[in-house]
Amino acid sequence: MKKVIVIGGGASGMMAAYSASFNNEVILLEKNEKLGKKIFITGKGRGNFTNSSKMDEHLKNVVSNPRFLYSAYNCFDNEDLMNLLKEAGMEYKIERGNRVFPETDHAYEITDALKRLLKKNRVDIRLNSEVKDIIVEDDIFKGVIINNNEKIYGDALIMATGGLSYSSTGSTGDGYKFAKKLGHTVTDLRPALVAMKVKEKWVKDLKGLDLKNVSISIYKDKKVIYKDFGEMGFNEDGVDGPIIISASSYCGKYLPLKMYIDLKPALDKDTLDKRILREFNENLNKKIKDVIGKLLPIKLGMVVLEISEIDEDILIHDVTSVQRKRLLDNIKNLEMNLIELKSFDEAIITQGGISVKEIDPKTMESKKIKGLYFAGEIIDVDALTGGFNMQIAFSTGYLAGKSV
Repeated sequence: MKKVIVIGGGASGMMAAYSASFNNEVILLEKNEKLGKKIFITGKGRGNFTNSSKMDEHLKNVVSNPRFLYSAYNCFDNEDLMNLLKEAGMEYKIERGNRVFPETDHAYEITDALKRLLKKNRVDIRLNSEVKDIIVEDDIFKGVIINNNEKIYGDALIMATGGLSYSSTGSTGDGYKFAKKLGHTVTDLRPALVAMKVKEKWVKDLKGLDLKNVSISIYKDKKVIYKDFGEMGFNEDGVDGPIIISASSYCGKYLPLKMYIDLKPALDKDTLDKRILREFNENLNKKIKDVIGKLLPIKLGMVVLEISEIDEDILIHDVTSVQRKRLLDNIKNLEMNLIELKSFDEAIITQGGISVKEIDPKTMESKKIKGLYFAGEIIDVDALTGGFNMQIAFSTGYLAGKSV
């Protein structure tokens, strides 16, 4: 029997502690006053804890280093997770996009179920216990020092300290500092699944506007970096919404970038031009500002007129073919300049982390320090929204605990 220390009482840490507890004495150290603070806000508080699609589909939704996760997913997949939580007394339901939630729509149900599993296996949970240092001798893990200068010795350490996103939940990057001190490489860290800032000042006029069924194309020079179709929105200094959030994970490292929005993707240019002509012909004696709302949401329509250099008070019968062409071009290709990601405090996850080259994917053990394991967001793996990041946390946590 080994003495195993787990740092971090989030999804990966709780799962690692549970998995390790079958044949070992396990101490779970959490610096917050309660477990699962970040779980509480997943899925907008409803707790989207996995995705019910096949694991091949999960891998397609992993943005960084999907191959690293093969062993973790083979060891503990979404079916295993759903069954385990159900056995622990949590019923679940599957919604649009195969997203899986607790049946009650309360994220705390996930934490409660995990706490029941930990209690059943007699895991020693210590709250308000912040690790200050890690004791390593001759590249072998020996113990940790916590906030009251108490030393806790052990045979293995699982580091599940999370990333930098939502620092109010305790994700303050402690694990990265420890890993660096122990000789690990931490790749560039950036916010991911986050809104993006733009150069255009007119965006503030569209604050709060949401668009459905639009397509975006994002370019670096002349190369397409990302394309998507769906919903997006505008805020005081940039863009947000589902397709923008997903785009941020692919585009963050390439910023600044140009983005073109097709506001009418269902219509090709000729068809849209005919539609514009029809609206114009039916309203020849009206001002264009009174007609643009038939083509676009009025706030957006006014911005597009401005960009197209068309006076909002011009009468329709005075609009030239050149002006109409500019209007058409801007509806089909509204140009925006993406300049910056929003902050870690607004990001759902952290992109980057401990290099996967320095972790054994079959065990989650460090290749540098014997007895040191990693799990969850601290590792350089991340995925799109839909429950995929939570599954990464649970799978890597389970494998780390089992490997100990």
